[in-house]
Amino acid sequence: MLTKRSNSISRNFKLRTYIILFVLPILAMLFSLFMGRMVIPVPVIISSALSKIGFGSAAEVAIEKVLWNIRFPRILLASLAGIGLSLAGLSFQSLFANPLATPDTLGVASGASFGACLGILMGFSLRGIQVAALIFGLAAVSLTWICGKQKGRGTTAIVLSGIIIGSLFNALVSLVKYVADTETQLPSITYWLMGSMSGKGYSTLALGSPVIVLGAVILFLLRWRLNILPLSDDEAKASGTDIRKLRIAVIVVATALTASCVSMCGQIGWVGLIVPHICRMALGNSHEKLVPSSVSIGATFLVIVDTLSRTISTAEIPISVLTALVGAPFFIFLMRKNGGWTL
Repeated sequence: MLTKRSNSISRNFKLRTYIILFVLPILAMLFSLFMGRMVIPVPVIISSALSKIGFGSAAEVAIEKVLWNIRFPRILLASLAGIGLSLAGLSFQSLFANPLATPDTLGVASGASFGACLGILMGFSLRGIQVAALIFGLAAVSLTWICGKQKGRGTTAIVLSGIIIGSLFNALVSLVKYVADTETQLPSITYWLMGSMSGKGYSTLALGSPVIVLGAVILFLLRWRLNILPLSDDEAKASGTDIRKLRIAVIVVATALTASCVSMCGQIGWVGLIVPHICRMALGNSHEKLVPSSVSIGATFLVIVDTLSRTISTAEIPISVLTALVGAPFFIFLMRKNGGWTL
């Protein structure tokens, strides 16, 4: 009797949790559509959205343009970037059994940043800058893998190689900034490196969003096996899992997620670090819960932060500034509460 009641409570808890996780990003998107220099009432937003599928009445032309040509693609980009960076951070933390691992652990973000900076220096279009960022992000992790692939060293050599390759690409970014034109190119490079969703449209989403959606689906399907990643090789083999193939798959997916995010909106720090910890604090260490919660909290967090970046000041604040202002106090709180960071 008690077992049946316990199972029923567990199922109800899961159902409530998944409903909350589903509703949170939707509420954040409505909040973001509502907020701005032009405040648009929620009923108008809902009516305008329904008119797109044949119900309700469309709003004024100016409101429609603000909603669906300016704010909505930006919201989609923020939510996808939040999902990608959160899942990449969660994957790297589990892969290296290190609570401080970030999406740049393998030098991906540094490589993608160099590609984008090089594209700006060469005068590429926005699509060309995205492609360059994606290519160099993948090149960075390939170099990390080649340099760190040593028998008997496990993930330690890969992490050290990632630090080296990341430093190399950061130096190349500094070189590009040094030779860039101080009047036109340097401000664009500097602003892009601080991360921004400004001026992004549906064309920006076309290249990176399929990669993020596919990567999220793969990690969701692998969520049961991700619990094995922090285990030793012997423990993983005892479970019947090919740990080497699983690690390679996770590295490839997390790298693609990071490179896609950086290629669309620049470097955004802290998201891949703090969101997985928020999820762990709320739901525990099982990836069955961590993967979907990272998707929901990551999207919600970055949509809200991006909304604040464009509304709390007349001049838009770079999004990495706000994520750092949120992330640093959160980690101080976490350290004082737990006596350090634990995975």
